Amino acid sequence: MGLFDFFRKKNSSEVAMDRLKLLLVSDRANCSPEIMEKMKNDIIQVISKYMEIDLEGLEIQITQTESDGNNGSVPALCANIPITGMKGSGR
Repeated sequence: MGLFDFFRKKNSSEVAMDRLKLLLVSDRANCSPEIMEKMKNDIIQVISKYMEIDLEGLEIQITQTESDGNNGSVPALCANIPITGMKGSGR
């Protein structure tokens, strides 16, 4: 899978599902879908500098987790990013 596969044309059901997921995630994190999309793109861009990743299998979501302190449940960013290879060390 190449970088251009990320920009491939999706069918309408895939687009609708992506939008629904983004809406649910942004609601949990109390931030806008636009910010969530920018954050996802930034994560992809940074990790892609060092590793080859499978964009089809990539999942980034906000979940709830218990905090270490007495804050109760707090949002947590969870990323499942399949690594298909490593890029050169760049040294």
